[in-house]
Amino acid sequence: MGVFFLVIYLFNPPIGLAFDTSDPSVSLLQNRISNNFSKKYCKAIQNGFSKDEAMKSAIVKTENIISFSYNPQKKWIEKDDLANQISLQVVNDCGWTFGLIGKEGVDYFKSYFLEVYEKTTPDKNFSR
Repeated sequence: MGVFFLVIYLFNPPIGLAFDTSDPSVSLLQNRISNNFSKKYCKAIQNGFSKDEAMKSAIVKTENIISFSYNPQKKWIEKDDLANQISLQVVNDCGWTFGLIGKEGVDYFKSYFLEVYEKTTPDKNFSR
């Protein structure tokens, strides 16, 4: 009888065992994405791009990399979480060069990122 329940449990696990954003592999992927975006954005700013040009360029280049990624964990990334992490990364990496520091800088960049992201890639999602 116990074997029967074990077999049922193995082939039909409870939903609680599913991966979620607390899964370390999801966090690692999210870190890679935010690092990649930050490098592209900060480099574009250093090369004289306007903040809008830098944002659009970094979004498109990062989105292209993610779109062709076969990493199954990307479906577990939440856009808001990723936007927050990207904002933290950019503000830490180069935000001071254009006046963004601290929580206010992160909040500003996050809302700016999400606004431009929706306009730049309305039919895409970084994580899907």
